[in-house]
Amino acid sequence: MRDRRPNRRGFLQASAAAVAGTAAAPYVFTANAEEKTRPKSKNDRARIGSIGMRYQGTVIALKAQEHGDIVAICDVDRHVREQARAAFGSTSAICEDYRQLLDRKDVDAVTIGAPDHWHTKMLVDACRAAKDVYIEKPLTLTIDEGKILTKVVAETGRVVQVGSWQRSDSRYRLAVEMVRQGRIGKLQQVDVVLGKNVTGGPFPTSQPPRYLNWDLWQGQTPAVPYIEERCHYTFRWWYEYSGGQLTDWGAHHLDIAQWGIDSYPVEIEGSAVYPAVPDGYNVAVDFSARYRYANGVVMTVSDTGRNGILFSGTEGRIFVNRGTLEGKPVEDLKDHPLPREQFKVYDCDNLGRPERSGKLDAIVNHMGNFFDCIQSRRKPLSDVVSQHRSVSTCHLGNIAMRLGRKLTWDPDKELFIGDEEANRMLSRKQRKGYEI
Repeated sequence: MRDRRPNRRGFLQASAAAVAGTAAAPYVFTANAEEKTRPKSKNDRARIGSIGMRYQGTVIALKAQEHGDIVAICDVDRHVREQARAAFGSTSAICEDYRQLLDRKDVDAVTIGAPDHWHTKMLVDACRAAKDVYIEKPLTLTIDEGKILTKVVAETGRVVQVGSWQRSDSRYRLAVEMVRQGRIGKLQQVDVVLGKNVTGGPFPTSQPPRYLNWDLWQGQTPAVPYIEERCHYTFRWWYEYSGGQLTDWGAHHLDIAQWGIDSYPVEIEGSAVYPAVPDGYNVAVDFSARYRYANGVVMTVSDTGRNGILFSGTEGRIFVNRGTLEGKPVEDLKDHPLPREQFKVYDCDNLGRPERSGKLDAIVNHMGNFFDCIQSRRKPLSDVVSQHRSVSTCHLGNIAMRLGRKLTWDPDKELFIGDEEANRMLSRKQRKGYEI
């Protein structure tokens, strides 16, 4: 068995590189929160418990550390949690089971960077343990999970920020603002390109490494023999744990697209080829999907082309991705700037639509917005309801592709119309002991 235990230097270097690639400018807090809503600790900084410390979990923990103190660390991989404690400070407590972390009275807020199939259960349990939560995207594994967690968050009153950080990026925010203000005329179509899913296999089975709790890692999913490629980063290419690019990149790009469309899908169709490799990656390849929204806008999703989002209207087009915002309407801003009136974008309805018109307020830092909202008890930019709706659109595409036929969706009831087979795919069987 290969021992891939990282040393402390490697862990710190990888963490620093990840933050350097994604970090934004420091966030400036507002100072008008009532004292009763502020974190209580020796230095009035939030006390943070971080769950899932591999890859993006480390990135978000490092960002959270700018606003509070990491007092507890949890990961089912002993090597990962030990290296995380060395990186974040030897005074941090470590544990294997996240429920031990949630039981701690010295934890005010948690970050969740575990694999996708754990997101909903960990979030629900954290809210019921009276913790505020920053959770990685995609928010859910299934649409029915989203129905559950939105109710729990509402009932508990916890602040939850989802890591769909493109909502805080100036390019995406400006693109959405221009679309809403009619700078491309009436929006007609949105084309989204996500990129190819990874293929591979068959992979060998083996005994799980001694330092990994493989049963706990699997959680609600079916118990299967250990395959190294099922775990850690590459879990996203297995349908049991994720949804491939459609939920990985889609949780970012489809969120922005739907933010601009300002409506819900009512018809979905898709096509895909699925690998027939035993013990290999099994998410869709050569995939595409088409959505028709209640307001008439059509959105296409493809794995081929230039990664990004193209908004097309009766009077122009805007293309946006993580490095680009372009199109004639963007060039025209020099002579015809947008109105200066502003509103708070976290004062939104359940689709993420602003409650009054105007220009989007700048959110300088996605993690900072979360901690600001902990103090003010306001709804953060990427709240659970809007993010449930966005990732549900990703799940709808995966369901349509797997069934290979057009589906009709009732966005109010969140059910397929006249298709019981499709409705059964709104949830998945959960392994005993790990039910949500």
